[in-house]
Amino acid sequence: MVGPVLLVAAALAALVWGLAYGGGAAPLLLGDPGPLVRWGLPVATLAVNLSAAGMVGSLVLALYALPAGERAFDVALDTASASAAVFTVASAATGFLTFVNTMNATPSADALFGQQLGRFLVEVEVGRTWLLTTVAGAVLTVLTFAVRSWTPTLFVGILAVVALVPMGTQGHSGEEANHDSAVLALVLHIIGAAVWLGGLVLLVLIRPLLDRATLAKVLLRYSSLALVAFVVVAVSGTVRASIGLGGWDALLSPYGVLVLVKVTALLAMGVLGAWYRKRLIGRTHEDGSSRRFWGLVLLELAFMGIASGAAAALARTAPPGSATAPTLGTPAEILTGAPLPPELTVTRWFTTWDIDLLWLFAVAFGLFFYLAGVWRLRRRGDSWPVYRTVLWVGGMLLLLWVTCGPINAYQDYLFSLHMVGHMLLTMAIPLLLVPGAPVTLAARAIRKRDDGSRGGREWILWAVHSPVARILTNPYLAAGLFIGSLWLFYYTDLFRWSLYDHLGHEWMVAHFLITGYLFVLSLIGIDPVPYRLPYPLRLVLLIAVMAMHAFFGVALMMQSGLMVAEWFGAMGRTWGPDPLADQYIGGGVAWSIGEIPTLILAITVAIQWSRSDDRMQRRRDRHADRTGDAELEEYNAQLAALAERDARASR
Repeated sequence: MVGPVLLVAAALAALVWGLAYGGGAAPLLLGDPGPLVRWGLPVATLAVNLSAAGMVGSLVLALYALPAGERAFDVALDTASASAAVFTVASAATGFLTFVNTMNATPSADALFGQQLGRFLVEVEVGRTWLLTTVAGAVLTVLTFAVRSWTPTLFVGILAVVALVPMGTQGHSGEEANHDSAVLALVLHIIGAAVWLGGLVLLVLIRPLLDRATLAKVLLRYSSLALVAFVVVAVSGTVRASIGLGGWDALLSPYGVLVLVKVTALLAMGVLGAWYRKRLIGRTHEDGSSRRFWGLVLLELAFMGIASGAAAALARTAPPGSATAPTLGTPAEILTGAPLPPELTVTRWFTTWDIDLLWLFAVAFGLFFYLAGVWRLRRRGDSWPVYRTVLWVGGMLLLLWVTCGPINAYQDYLFSLHMVGHMLLTMAIPLLLVPGAPVTLAARAIRKRDDGSRGGREWILWAVHSPVARILTNPYLAAGLFIGSLWLFYYTDLFRWSLYDHLGHEWMVAHFLITGYLFVLSLIGIDPVPYRLPYPLRLVLLIAVMAMHAFFGVALMMQSGLMVAEWFGAMGRTWGPDPLADQYIGGGVAWSIGEIPTLILAITVAIQWSRSDDRMQRRRDRHADRTGDAELEEYNAQLAALAERDARASR
């Protein structure tokens, strides 16, 4: 228990220093809530962060590194359950103290205070956030205690990660420019730090339960998770800090000094992680090396505590420039949180970037792990078709251009650009990614586990052969999702949600990318699926989808009213076509440009059909050759028997 105690002590010390230095707990001139709230709120926030790490990190490490049914796996779930209980209480305390701090309410037992608190938790966004977080924590407390097998633990782990998302929407100031980017960076930062910190704490707790050989395996697996988490935390933290600071000069402010403390702790943890991964993990069976290794782990926990305390203090510290009077924003700034971009010219199609951190990570990790798999196959002498690698890389780069390039920068202002991005996400990018056969590559390149735990290969194959995958890859259902979600999205409030809420935008991108991938996979995929239609029916299905897709584009072009008029019609844009004309262009994009990938898909299916016929004919020829030889041998044997009989008769 030395490690967790050291972690909490370092975190509290860093928090107290950060609040005193940054002024986060200083009395307010007007509406001061009192010292209990000023100091209690950051302490409760720190408890939320640490318990969230214990909950998520334990579940992730258990799913990736430990065999189900063994004592270490059960301890991981018990740790997650205890952490979830603390997370629930701390979230409730944070919500209550936030109410007192925000509404300047005086706690009492009368009905009026209870009514005010109830309205805050139901009607105010920050109140709803902490209410949902508290409820999620209570549910996770029960579930983590109840489950003990693979699949339920996986779904509980996903729920635990999702429970951290609302917390990211409340961190730091919501009045900053580029608010959506700041929120997304903070969400990724919280999740990455939770996996990293919680996994390390669990390692300390289960160390006495594992023999040295098993411990070495678990350490290597945790090290891989920690490396990914380090990249996510470092990049997202840099983005979040740059938005909060606004410039290099702000590093000398209290806010900037706290950022530097976090950066220093992060770099120290990165150095320690690299050191024990390279030098000590493989030698933990030696007594001296083992003591040095666990000493470094305790030191890393201390640095993690410092970073956690500084982060909680940073959340209560005003960013530089926040004291200035707010200016009246333009219509575009009020709607999107960012100024209206300049007119879209030909040059800006190739030079404009608006980075979406989530999809930047998705592309970077997708390229890295795919190319690493190809490299591993080639090192052991196995072949992998070059065209598959080229198509996968091309699809990933196109995904990067759509989600982080000019389309992402302008799609909130031009419906036509939004439609271009949609068509590429759901039709063009899957047409490049599916032939890359990532599941087949993973099955061949990732090492198979032999100790009862599940790694990347085992989880991927489990997902491919799960009942859900069998349903989703059915060609008829995949086609229905592909075309049905198109109509449902644009003719319901889902489209409006994706514009007003950045989480809705991220859901939109993921949804259309996945539905397009499933549709293409069901028709031409190299990766295995439970059922494929005969080639004639595939072409018929494609023709039907093309017709419904074209009808959707024509319906948009014929529409006389503006979709989400309070958004696209209120941007104050003075360049480009007017909103209704731009919507007409977007319908033309869906009708014309959107059909090109579908036509390529139809041609691909036809080529596969012809090659399949050629292969079948070659199989028939080989079978005929084998059958003909057998018949000839049988005929010769019969002739020999008749000749021998005639010879005996003549004698």
